Amino acid sequence: MENHRTDVGRRVALRREQLGLDRATVAERAGVAPEYLRYLEERPASPSLASLTRVARALDTTVAELSGAPAPTGTPPAPPGHREGLSVLDEDTCWQLLAGHSVGRIAVETPAGPAIVPVNYALDGRALVYRTAADATPAQVAEADELAFEVDHLDEAQRVGWSVLLVGPAHPLTDPAEIRALGRRLAERDGQPPTPEPWAGGERDLWVRLEPTRVTGRRVTHL
Repeated sequence: MENHRTDVGRRVALRREQLGLDRATVAERAGVAPEYLRYLEERPASPSLASLTRVARALDTTVAELSGAPAPTGTPPAPPGHREGLSVLDEDTCWQLLAGHSVGRIAVETPAGPAIVPVNYALDGRALVYRTAADATPAQVAEADELAFEVDHLDEAQRVGWSVLLVGPAHPLTDPAEIRALGRRLAERDGQPPTPEPWAGGERDLWVRLEPTRVTGRRVTHL
């Protein structure tokens, strides 16, 4: 039987034994049948990510540990001496992470109540801009005193990730000369799209600019 086991099966069995748990207990925690757990440990199984994630959580470990995979990309490296868990990101790191993405979410107060909607964005120095339609939900923040904007990168399977939050006043750009100057600045950026093209398409002629007064970020690593 040992010759038929996979590395994943060996790691699952070893971790279960380290915790002093029987298969029935782990299976109940993971929401899988005990027979499935036995098959996973003893046979050359190819578990789905969802199933392996449940087993990993039941064993208080991660999919990466059970599969032997490297840590996921997209999460900034931890500083020297950092312990695993929740940490605060400094402002420069937050801006670096924002520069590497182009889709985030804004919190909007609408007549029907609060809403959170995605927008395509670009950075203009240490300000954020996005395009929308005058009658679209993202335009309803144009006269807001403060706007909350968030970008994140999460890996639910391995329970790691980061999030960045910007808070500050937002206002529409109505001066044609200002809009043209913005377009030129965005076109001159290296390695980034010239303008934040909305995925929804259509006419998106209203530009909104957020100049944050608060920039915060959090990171969770390998819990």
